[in-house]
Amino acid sequence: MPFMIWGLMLAQALALSAAPLVIFVGGLIGRQLNPDPRFATLPVAAMICGTALSAWPAARLAGRFGRRRLFILAMFCGALFAGAASLAVYHHAFWIFTGAALGFGMINAVVQQFRFVAIASVPADLSAVVTARLLLAGLASAFLGPELVRLLDWFPAAGFAPAFAGLVLLYALAALVLILIMPAQVHGGGQRLQAGRHWRELLAQPALPLAMAAAACGYGVMAYIMTATPLSMTQGMGYDLADAKWVIQSHIAAMYLPSLVSGQLIRLAGHWRMVLAGLLVMLLCLLVAWWDQSLLHYWSGLILLGLGWNLLFVAGTSLLARCYRAEEASRVQGMNDLLVFTAQAFGALASGAVVLLLGWQGLLLTSLPALALLLLMLLRTPRAGL
Repeated sequence: MPFMIWGLMLAQALALSAAPLVIFVGGLIGRQLNPDPRFATLPVAAMICGTALSAWPAARLAGRFGRRRLFILAMFCGALFAGAASLAVYHHAFWIFTGAALGFGMINAVVQQFRFVAIASVPADLSAVVTARLLLAGLASAFLGPELVRLLDWFPAAGFAPAFAGLVLLYALAALVLILIMPAQVHGGGQRLQAGRHWRELLAQPALPLAMAAAACGYGVMAYIMTATPLSMTQGMGYDLADAKWVIQSHIAAMYLPSLVSGQLIRLAGHWRMVLAGLLVMLLCLLVAWWDQSLLHYWSGLILLGLGWNLLFVAGTSLLARCYRAEEASRVQGMNDLLVFTAQAFGALASGAVVLLLGWQGLLLTSLPALALLLLMLLRTPRAGL
């Protein structure tokens, strides 16, 4: 792979460490800083919403000002947000911490643009392989972010503040990597915002709606089920928190490790077949998890959920790259990420209430309409050329 792609993988692993850190300790910090337990998970929700709300603006800013400038500026802004979060925790400022979490979500929306730069730097037949490789950075960040909590051992009186102080360093290192690897002119940056085809003409391509739907459905259903799993296991079935942690960690590994081969599979079998495979794996996940609520079924269901997400997201993202010209990149990528991360936000925010109202099996059944819609779109999309 080109040197720039390795650099993007490193920068993405560093910058995305904020998300697992906030997911890991955000609820605990919220409970410490705000006496009202209803606000405990607000910082986590703010981060998720920040990503969804910023996906479209991030792509438009990349189109207007160029990705190199936007990426590097975002990393410095991320360092400022991390510093603010550290001070907020130390001084017990709940709303400042929540605002910093919202900022992390905004930065995450920019970091999601890395994959499009990587795709643009290789031949079209390698887009799926490169997309899958970039996802491996997510596995590194999933473990790197929570590891920052170990800094508490050095400064126990400061609470979780040192973890976010460490995050300042990670953002600064990501900025340095981007300064070194990003060329002055990057494909897709600095183009005229109104150039290219009208949306009616773009969406007339059968592959474009399918690409967006595959990535959005994969993200939405994955977040919907994953977020509800610890709640169902611990409060619904009485499992230990350690059991839920093991299931979620296994799920995260299943999300990213298939990237070692999923890109090659898409390259060999085609996008249409891989979207179908992702759908079938998702349906198998629902069947396994619905059949029984034993620890083995939770674990195997979440493993299948991670694999299905990987196939749908990699196939959708690499197929999307075939559907736009250079001058259309920022518009199409922005709309795609808006749909993807809005689906993620909706799934994550709705899952808790649904699992409490309908139970675990009810939550799984309510996932079926989204998968059925994607299957209908897939069957209506010609296989030729995909």
